[in-house]
Amino acid sequence: MAERWSYPDGLAAHHVAPRRFGRHASPVSILVLGMLLALSMAGVLAGGPSPERTVTVPAATLRLAAPALLRNGEYFEMRVEVVATAPIKNMTLAVTPELWRDMTINSQVPAASEEAFENDAFAFHYGAMATGDRFVVKIDGQINPPLTRGTAGRIEVRDGKRTLATMPVTIRVLP
Repeated sequence: MAERWSYPDGLAAHHVAPRRFGRHASPVSILVLGMLLALSMAGVLAGGPSPERTVTVPAATLRLAAPALLRNGEYFEMRVEVVATAPIKNMTLAVTPELWRDMTINSQVPAASEEAFENDAFAFHYGAMATGDRFVVKIDGQINPPLTRGTAGRIEVRDGKRTLATMPVTIRVLP
């Protein structure tokens, strides 16, 4: 005697019947994924080259290449360049604590000869610069989870404790 086949408990014929689009993904989900990929490749959701900003004063030129837009948890690189247009006895880079709040700074190359907290900023002393000397420091860091909207602060070039050039820096952070 032939047995009649039956569906397992909880399943019925309508569960296995062909659907309108078959068993493929919904076209809406494919469109949303495509839009997200297009926005990402256009740099709207972070990434892309770091804009370069320059401040020129009588004693020095300060250039900064740093990302303007990052995502939470992302690693980043900042490059700071100082060109002395007059002698500097003790070239010091100063970074306000607000700029690096909720960031982890992994490395700074070359390392400063002396590090301190002076005049409400992290101060990195690099020594004397003659007129025409060029100095570049590379800073690598990472955005920590609590930083969700962004951060703003200043990077300064100092001759010891005297400020020569100041550059405001704002980094927007997306979740």
